[in-house]
Amino acid sequence: MTPPENLYDKTRQSWEEIWAQADIEQELQTLKEKRAHDQFDVFPRYLSKEGYILEAGSGLGIVLLHLRSRGYKMIGLDYAENALRAVQRYAPDLIQQVGDVHALPYRDNSLHGYLSFGVLEHFPDGMGPALREANRVLVPDGVIVLTIPYPNVVHRLVHWKRRVLRQSVLTDDDFYESTYTQHDLRRELEAAGFEVLLARPTSHAFTLWGLGWPFRAKGYYRTTRLADALVPILRRVAPWAFNFTTMMIARKARHLTG
Repeated sequence: MTPPENLYDKTRQSWEEIWAQADIEQELQTLKEKRAHDQFDVFPRYLSKEGYILEAGSGLGIVLLHLRSRGYKMIGLDYAENALRAVQRYAPDLIQQVGDVHALPYRDNSLHGYLSFGVLEHFPDGMGPALREANRVLVPDGVIVLTIPYPNVVHRLVHWKRRVLRQSVLTDDDFYESTYTQHDLRRELEAAGFEVLLARPTSHAFTLWGLGWPFRAKGYYRTTRLADALVPILRRVAPWAFNFTTMMIARKARHLTG
């Protein structure tokens, strides 16, 4: 079952507008930021190069391009056609499809990996339907990697302020976004038939970036040296209070397969 059509379609349209204004080369530069190492130094070691890996919600294809350069067989899927067209112009040989994460156009037990970075928090009905669909298309022991916004200190303060001011708790009324604790994510993954391998707080520097000066450097979402220097300290003393996203890595449980 897909989320309510009105907000679902409004969120999709918002992504069309976001990607229409974005630039692939600019997005690729973000992979050089230290915060990107939080993820790319970790999750690829869990992936197989034996079969295809899907990025569900691939946007401008940054992850696809990066992982393909490292020898992985990648497929991109998104419901924002503007983004797919931009990627096709940039890398015509990259495999992409228009599609919905709630109804993937792939056979049962056909993919070796499923990646989803900042996608499943945008559905008002929750992530359960998309996770069950991911489980369906993965081979036994196939790996899923998610990054999902965490309700950190800054998010909780903003959420509280919006409630006090009687404002919508959404980013805006046309764009749905939620957050999940690590325990919520573990519960969702296990309910969908996955065995959790790793729960890791990530992107602390981006939480600081959200606070503004003195943590924002000139350039596209660049953090300052101060922000990067504070990250190791935050990881030690407050890993779950200041992480921007939680990275969850899990595998399809064999006992639930046919």
